[in-house]
Amino acid sequence: MPGQLGKPERLLDRDHEWALLNDFLDDPAAELRLAIVSGRRRNGKSFLLEALTEAVGGLYLAAVQEEGRVPALHRFTEAIAAHAGVRPGAMRLDDWRDVLTAALEVVNRASGAPLIVIDELPYLMQHSPEIPGFLQLLYDQSQSGRAPGGRIVLCGSAMSVMSELLSGTKPLRGRAVLDLRLPAFDYRTARTHWGIEDPAVALQVDAVLGGAPGYRPLAAGAVPQGEADVGPWVERTLLDPGRALYSRVEAEFLLREDPRITHRTLYYDVLSAVARGASTPAKVGSMLERSRSAMVAPLEVLESTGYVRKEQDLLKARHPVISVADPVIRFNQLITLPTVDLVERRRGAQVWQSSRPTYHSKILGPHFEETAREWTRSFAIDETGLSLGAVGTAEIADPAARTKHEVDLLALAPGERPQSPRASIILIGEAKATVQPRGLKDLERLEHIRALLADQGHRPEDAILTLFSLHGFHPDVIDAAGRRRDVLLVDIRALYGDGPIRGLT
Repeated sequence: MPGQLGKPERLLDRDHEWALLNDFLDDPAAELRLAIVSGRRRNGKSFLLEALTEAVGGLYLAAVQEEGRVPALHRFTEAIAAHAGVRPGAMRLDDWRDVLTAALEVVNRASGAPLIVIDELPYLMQHSPEIPGFLQLLYDQSQSGRAPGGRIVLCGSAMSVMSELLSGTKPLRGRAVLDLRLPAFDYRTARTHWGIEDPAVALQVDAVLGGAPGYRPLAAGAVPQGEADVGPWVERTLLDPGRALYSRVEAEFLLREDPRITHRTLYYDVLSAVARGASTPAKVGSMLERSRSAMVAPLEVLESTGYVRKEQDLLKARHPVISVADPVIRFNQLITLPTVDLVERRRGAQVWQSSRPTYHSKILGPHFEETAREWTRSFAIDETGLSLGAVGTAEIADPAARTKHEVDLLALAPGERPQSPRASIILIGEAKATVQPRGLKDLERLEHIRALLADQGHRPEDAILTLFSLHGFHPDVIDAAGRRRDVLLVDIRALYGDGPIRGLT
């Protein structure tokens, strides 16, 4: 085995994933070991695994969409022959058991590490569903010395197919030592990847494209660097039917990845309803004039693919809040599809101008809130010294005012279980992307919520009141943060690690 490999310079971030794959290769066992790598298309799975294969001299085999069984067998056989140094056409393999066995024998005889990567396995399984069964057979035979050892990484973008490889009674159940889901870049890494100096501009790019690194090479023209650049850049990427990143084509492409999504019109309608604010199956059904029960299955499929997320209230058991998780799909459902006739007639500039209110209220605002939660989960502990547990949202009843307060961000104490009747609360936050700077009234609202939480039996006495603002703060609340130990102010520069966090004096 190769020992610990240095990560190639061309790989941005991915330190944890690279270390896991290193450990997988460095396992001293001689028997066959399997790993699963999955993730949304354009998250950089192939880029990562190609770099790994190149670093150790392994064998990289990539499936091709809509390629038939016989051409796939022939192409894989030729790739194995080339790795073995055999002339083209000298090797003939007629079934997948022979292909997999030959591949293992070749990499075990070659000078590099005995690594095989099979990329986009779901494409092969469309015509050759027996492949996992043959892998099971080789794995089991290898444990008793009757088949070659080595390392096989199975990779794919169809999340439902990849997740089911290890489920229930499937052949590979209990046989993979690594099940790695490769996420998109976090918002700070995405900014570095795009090379954007202004954090407010980086946030807007992240709001419409997210952190999938594969979008950067496809984006048209110069990367936006100022507020004035954002509109024209959106028009010539997401709103231009002639471009690779046209959101309608990209959303259709993403939905086609999952073989369970056969009636795409229904899934488009569900995604549009969720993007417009329908946050439960009942509300989605009401908006589409369908029953609640008819919405459960499509929502479960969309959640398993990562296109929608369900967020449970941190303090009480109730229906989880559903939202669109994928920025490109959200943009498509809210901006492109409602105006598709104009977009298709190359009127992207007109569409962008008329859609700005929707963009700010339904896209940028919610994305800023989610970014604030991501900062709290990923960076707040190191940058504030606070000790935080579970992070999420909550709905707080206000009986006296006969209303409810939606809390954008709540953090529990470490080890505190969500929905605990007497939760210890460390942080209460509000995140606003509106053009007005946040002031004392916003702080007073959080003070009121803290008092309501105490009245309801929770323990928020030491909770830090935190305001996140895209457009800064009034001097009155800055002064309060300088005098009080229970106030935290996080502007866009602090959110991206560029500026100071005010408060906690």
